[in-house]
Amino acid sequence: MDLDQSTPAPSRAGRNLPAAIAVGVGLGAIIVGSLFWQKVLFVFVVLATVLVAVDEMIRALRTGGAVIPRIPLLAGTTAMLLAAYFGGPMALLVALALTVLATIFWRMPGGSIGFVRDVSAGAFLIGYVPMLAGFAILLVQPDADGPQRVVTFFLVVVASDVGGYAVGVLFGKHPMAPTISPKKSWEGFTGSTLACIGAGIGSVVWLLDGDWWAGAIVGAVAVVTATLGDLGESMIKRDLGIKDMSNLLPGHGGVMDRLDSLLATAPAVWLLLHLLV
Repeated sequence: MDLDQSTPAPSRAGRNLPAAIAVGVGLGAIIVGSLFWQKVLFVFVVLATVLVAVDEMIRALRTGGAVIPRIPLLAGTTAMLLAAYFGGPMALLVALALTVLATIFWRMPGGSIGFVRDVSAGAFLIGYVPMLAGFAILLVQPDADGPQRVVTFFLVVVASDVGGYAVGVLFGKHPMAPTISPKKSWEGFTGSTLACIGAGIGSVVWLLDGDWWAGAIVGAVAVVTATLGDLGESMIKRDLGIKDMSNLLPGHGGVMDRLDSLLATAPAVWLLLHLLV
């Protein structure tokens, strides 16, 4: 989740902060409301969000020359997330395989020119967005504490994001990856680490009745995956020559600009909570 990306309204961090906060709070309210009202509503909130993100990625990859068919990607995304909720990890894996095959077969009538490029981009997109998002759905599955696991997941990613942003804006001097995301600093990463570990400990202890050290591990791993997810999406945008995936969310950019850290962190948090809590 890249808090360094911006829309107009300059600030030291280069973003429209009031709009970003308003959008973030609104999205958070929708997520929490769906989680604790009816879990299945959360699945459809995630599905709607991921479908928009997939469409953004299809458009973005098209700027790089890859033509990815929408119908099998959007249908496969729907199938993968519903399979994850109703069938678990194995169903998600089977739906992934079928979506890849459908994308390959759908592209065949278009001829051999650009075939490998297009299906490779399609397979990349399937693995990058709906597959990783499926782990957020798997988090909500347990009847006893599924919503609390999802809240833990969101809290550690948001803590990483906000901690890095605040410390980076105030104290950032040493760039972490100047050729990828020039505003990211090692000082900001330190802030992310402290905030993320703190959020992990608090969430696991208070929400999941787990051990503090398990929460510390969740937070420590999450800050790494969240940062790498952010940098990874920045690399994609730099390669494609675009600044944001879209301008759908004021102060944030596109939906994919909000999901980057979440997508990379979902499988790690799911696995750690499965093993440690």
